[in-house]
Amino acid sequence: MNIVLSVERTEPLAPSRLAQAKRGFASRRIILPDEPRLIVGEVSPRVGDLLLARVETLGHHTKIELPTGRRAALHRGDLVLVVFANRYAPDQFEAEVPDGLGPCDLVAAGGTAGRVLRRADRTRRPTRLLPLGLVADSKGHRISTRDFALPPATLPLCDAPGKRPRVIAVLGSSMNAGKTTAVAAMAQGEMQSGNRVGVAKITGTGAGGDLWSYLDAGAQIGLDFTDVGWPSTHRIAADELESVFETLTATLMRSEIDVAIVEISDGLLFEETAAIVRSPAFRRVVEGVVFAAADGMGALAGEASINRMGLPLLALTGQFTRAPLTLEEVMGSASAPVLTVADMQNGTWLASDALARMRSNVA
Repeated sequence: MNIVLSVERTEPLAPSRLAQAKRGFASRRIILPDEPRLIVGEVSPRVGDLLLARVETLGHHTKIELPTGRRAALHRGDLVLVVFANRYAPDQFEAEVPDGLGPCDLVAAGGTAGRVLRRADRTRRPTRLLPLGLVADSKGHRISTRDFALPPATLPLCDAPGKRPRVIAVLGSSMNAGKTTAVAAMAQGEMQSGNRVGVAKITGTGAGGDLWSYLDAGAQIGLDFTDVGWPSTHRIAADELESVFETLTATLMRSEIDVAIVEISDGLLFEETAAIVRSPAFRRVVEGVVFAAADGMGALAGEASINRMGLPLLALTGQFTRAPLTLEEVMGSASAPVLTVADMQNGTWLASDALARMRSNVA
């Protein structure tokens, strides 16, 4: 008896169907082919593959962020263009790229698809997607975010003092600790002091909100990991993570800016965050660290961790500074300066002793 296997194959795809689909932010760098095809059958998706899918049921995500930043409402039956990726979000989903083109999940509003492994208690079930196939070019080659990345760039081995932008890293205790708010406030303060600022988000899951925050605050250039071809940095190898950091930071440093601010998402306990902080590239160029925490104990634990790592801690900040009592408690116990958003926005933080020492070392 002959057994017919459903092998991978391609079929024509009308450009009008792609135009009809709501496209996620994470695919923003992809240039769609003029003569697209659709890969169907026994397919093994990879991180970055572009997927055409239909919304089967609505769940946690009821909107998708378009490349323009607009959040488009989703409806059952909508066509969407999303990319496969892993995801790590303690307050939402942990997800992985599935091993086939069966029904899957919308795991982030920026337009990433995967198979949810776990979800937080307060998070609804994910929006369910029915894959129609991977998008391919006219020759049947998969379309991937990896094909539209910025070229790799290497950090300078050495520079004459004062001849390159200062590099400041923003780390945190967890998601939603106040890292992006701190980055935007720092950018605004530097801009008002006459400095040109560039910002890069090194890790995370593709979405535009942080980039828009950077640019709205006055950053001359804003980049993130999607610019180097990764819709998400979860589960990528340590050497790839270091390459992401190096390319994004080097691209900033080669721009016409005075200060480069790099944000590392999630907390120091997260394996990928810790891997970047330990990397030789990070240690070579980062001249100071600002640590954001959600609460007072997180701020003090973060200070202790940064000190153990031997990193130059410039300041503590984060959500805890919004509570006056917690702010006072941390200021009474911490050795590093404690700064509110207003401090960073109006430039007060520029005069902190720690930052003054850092600047004198690279002047």
